[in-house]
Amino acid sequence: MLVHVSPTSHHHPPPRRVRPRRARPLVAVVAALCAVTALAGCGVTRGSDDPSNRRLQMMIPNSPGGGYDLTGRAAAKALEDNDLTGRFEITNVLGASGTVAMQRLANSAGADDLVMTMGLGVVGAVYTNKSDARVSDMTPIARVVEEQEGILVPADSPFQDVGDLVEAWRADPGSVVVGGGSSPGGPDHLFPHQLAAELGIDPREVTYVPYDGGGPLTTALLGEKIDVGTSGLGEFEGQIADGSLRVLAVSGAERLDTVDAPTLTEEGIDMVFTNWRGVLAPPDISEEQREYLTDLFTELHATDEWQDALARNGWSDNFATGDEFATFLEEQDARVEDTLKELGIA
Repeated sequence: MLVHVSPTSHHHPPPRRVRPRRARPLVAVVAALCAVTALAGCGVTRGSDDPSNRRLQMMIPNSPGGGYDLTGRAAAKALEDNDLTGRFEITNVLGASGTVAMQRLANSAGADDLVMTMGLGVVGAVYTNKSDARVSDMTPIARVVEEQEGILVPADSPFQDVGDLVEAWRADPGSVVVGGGSSPGGPDHLFPHQLAAELGIDPREVTYVPYDGGGPLTTALLGEKIDVGTSGLGEFEGQIADGSLRVLAVSGAERLDTVDAPTLTEEGIDMVFTNWRGVLAPPDISEEQREYLTDLFTELHATDEWQDALARNGWSDNFATGDEFATFLEEQDARVEDTLKELGIA
């Protein structure tokens, strides 16, 4: 283009042609703009490849204070504290002992930012509530803990030990009211029924009252609405410590370090029973997303914070992913269905 001297000038130098500026390649311009924008902090965050920036949602299928809640929140905190992911948005989805949450997970097919804690109780609830949201239709991610059941009574219970409970139960099975933090088909329901059978009591005569998690079960025990509670003990740590609840026995092969209570085997009852909890993702997620989530919970398993949570809550480390966890889920599904059919409730 031509540059003209201002018309107010009395001097007229010869016209000077200015060489046009050479255009910068478009790719270079875009790259420069992106760099400037990132440095300026104008709404651009770290790349999606940065795991500490990845935000996820976690559904918990029971009330705050329950076993799934304790497991999910401990996992989320350990992941966040170790910068393995961004903030977890945790939502407690109540209803039908986990079946409502399972249906919501099924309805979220393909969602790449959602996981759900679950376990044996959810497997059973699906059957007893006649739900179409089957565990086998979801995406298995990891089994993260195994947990013993405990036999709990209020501090002033007449049952001083397992022998007292067995004697009263055998004398009049229906008179001993047992409560648990899971619906029929869940661990807190299956355990006392299988224990009754081992003791020679007809499981169909067991009086069982379900509660939606450890919080409501604690209230029922302390209010003496039930005689005995069966559940994982991590949910009752405070009440056991202050003496308001006592543990008559635990259901695993070995004693727990966290409570002063014998195993059933030590009490002369040939029975070992354990619960478990794991993580599912919605159906139809990509293989890439499945691998990401599997790797994420594998990294969780290696953290000091998670190992501390296992010890603090009396959870056993029984970690599994991939085909091993998928096969395990199929076996658990069949086990629960058979047991519930024997009890006439499935």
